[in-house]
Amino acid sequence: MEAELNALAQAKARLNILHLWQHFGFEGEPKPSCRCPWRDDHKPSFSVSRDGNLFNDFATGEGGDAVDFFQRASGLSKAEACRKFIQLAGGSSAPTPRAARHAPAATAPRARPSFPAFREGTRAELRRLAGLRRLSLEAVELAQARGLLHFGTVRGLPSWIVADSAGLNAQARRLDGQRWEHLDGQPKAMTLPGSWAGWPIGAREAEAFPKIAVVEGGSDLLAAFHFIHCQQRTADCTALAMLGASQRIPEDALPGLAGKRTRIFRHADDPGQQAGERWARQLEAIGADVDFFDFHGLRQGAETPVEDLNDLTAIHADDFEDDRSLWNLLP
Repeated sequence: MEAELNALAQAKARLNILHLWQHFGFEGEPKPSCRCPWRDDHKPSFSVSRDGNLFNDFATGEGGDAVDFFQRASGLSKAEACRKFIQLAGGSSAPTPRAARHAPAATAPRARPSFPAFREGTRAELRRLAGLRRLSLEAVELAQARGLLHFGTVRGLPSWIVADSAGLNAQARRLDGQRWEHLDGQPKAMTLPGSWAGWPIGAREAEAFPKIAVVEGGSDLLAAFHFIHCQQRTADCTALAMLGASQRIPEDALPGLAGKRTRIFRHADDPGQQAGERWARQLEAIGADVDFFDFHGLRQGAETPVEDLNDLTAIHADDFEDDRSLWNLLP
């Protein structure tokens, strides 16, 4: 068994997915955003890492290394695929037949949500929101100018809403800072009915920028714009928000984020940490340059820990000056 594992490891060192793509004669080019080679794929939903060692099919959830790719492309059993893979890496020129091409099962298109009319905030509303979230007025003005911050009346209450030009996801918070008492658990944020909850707020808007701050939640989205303005990064950096730690970045949103310099400001709790790791894997698979900002050890005031990016706006100015990690906070 140990000899077989060693032989397989040596084979993987010599043969990667870029070689296998040519071996099977697949059309197109294997890259961080491409079309799946073994099924009908009308828009790029497949990814091969730049080093050719890993693949990911965002439509089906399949993924793995070169051996997994070989098995999926050939349709062989795992044991037979390993044997053939080792032979091919050793110089065998025998062609490997492809598995039968298949079309994914047809699914009904998902209905697009229909949201109530949103509007721009008045000067008084922008000031009120800035004070509520401990932000500069310029931050909320910038979020509104980027098309990600809106205002309206939700369940009869003045509210601020994060949504973007995709029109797929919207989340509202009360402008008085209180909770939505009609919902279980009385949360402060309410996802509007019909929303595609996993759609990132700002995905399409981020396509025009080389650098992205990825955050969790609407409050951190506004906080990102607070620091983008403060650190004079409006020309090259924008923010993107996932509205919940349980969400994955959907395949339709990924191509526009490929190759970006990205920093994830993951929440300090366990769900936030796990979510950040999940999003990083998805972004790295499409060639993004990803790292994390760590809030651990930072304090707002004397004792209260910083748990997220919005908390960081409350850090004492002297502490901000003393901590060199904060000088270049953004990607």
